[in-house]
Amino acid sequence: MIRISSSFDSGAIEVASISDKQDVARLDLRIRRDSHQDFTQWFHFRVQGVRGRACALRFLNAGACTYPGGWEGYSVVASYDRDDWFRVPTTYRDGVMSVDFVPERDSVWFAYFEPYGWDRHLSFLGRAAASPRVRITGLGSTSDGRDFDCIDVAHGGAGTKRKVWVIARQHPGETMAEWFVEGLVERLIDASDPVARAALALADFHIVPNMNPDGSVRGNLRTTATGANLNREWLAPSMEYSPEVFLVRQRMEQTGVDLFIDAHGDEALPYNFVAGSEMLPDFTERQRTEQSGFVSDFKDASPDFQDRFGYSAGKYSSDALKLASKWVGHRFGCLSLTLEMPFKDNADAPDARVGWNGARSKKLGEAILLPMLMNLRG
Repeated sequence: MIRISSSFDSGAIEVASISDKQDVARLDLRIRRDSHQDFTQWFHFRVQGVRGRACALRFLNAGACTYPGGWEGYSVVASYDRDDWFRVPTTYRDGVMSVDFVPERDSVWFAYFEPYGWDRHLSFLGRAAASPRVRITGLGSTSDGRDFDCIDVAHGGAGTKRKVWVIARQHPGETMAEWFVEGLVERLIDASDPVARAALALADFHIVPNMNPDGSVRGNLRTTATGANLNREWLAPSMEYSPEVFLVRQRMEQTGVDLFIDAHGDEALPYNFVAGSEMLPDFTERQRTEQSGFVSDFKDASPDFQDRFGYSAGKYSSDALKLASKWVGHRFGCLSLTLEMPFKDNADAPDARVGWNGARSKKLGEAILLPMLMNLRG
């Protein structure tokens, strides 16, 4: 008997019907909306009882999702053990996304992108805290009562040091962002890494690996337990509706910010790129020079990063200061960037088996430390 379930951390799907009476098991599904908003794109579920069965999965409402263009050239990820995630044959036609797959084991998990679960988040915090360079600072609690933590990394140096801030997963379904942060932190705490030593001699790092714990566990794409889209809350956050942004802004005012990265994922573009703050009227020539230098250094540090494709400077001009990187760039006058990674694959270096995934996101997190160091050196 075939069974579909999603009652676990970040699980999300709706079952329309299951037909298991013919040669092909037909599973008709609907991608579930966020818990408190009409954003629809994230899915994560388990199918049981399918070893050796030809399975035809149809996501009936794919064309009605928030970013239907994201399905063009996209392949669903699957796993038998929740550690090794691979892409499965996927087509998108007439608003329906279809997966035809013959599982080799009794159960298989499917997801929009390789998940990053709450247990892994807590384990990551525990591993980081074992380093003498790290302090875990509790910023407060989320609306659902979950701990909301910041990883502070500091070592060496004398006098006043600069402050680097990195945040990830304002949009909880963009799990590549937390994989990215894991790679960055692991490099920062590696005592044998000369780039990490040099960077920490110049700056202290404040890193929020998951800005949206509630939305992550609930299986939301973009919003929190209150329905807040955190990356539209930076101009006027509140403890009632967007405590996560309120608490991070409060800590930033205490520390200051000299370099800021906000890590995200983009549904449509199969590239890694950054978006800056050049649309702001108070954007300075110094910020422009630093942004250009950072992009150039990042391209040198990682062939997975490019600047040919990305967002136009005017994409968010009307509500720019509601966005994290724009508000931070305006408030602190620093280099402030949104980093976007793909849900699909990196078209510049495709990997047919895994596409863009957690491991590649971690490597990009490691690589960004070099352009950070170059910026800190001035």
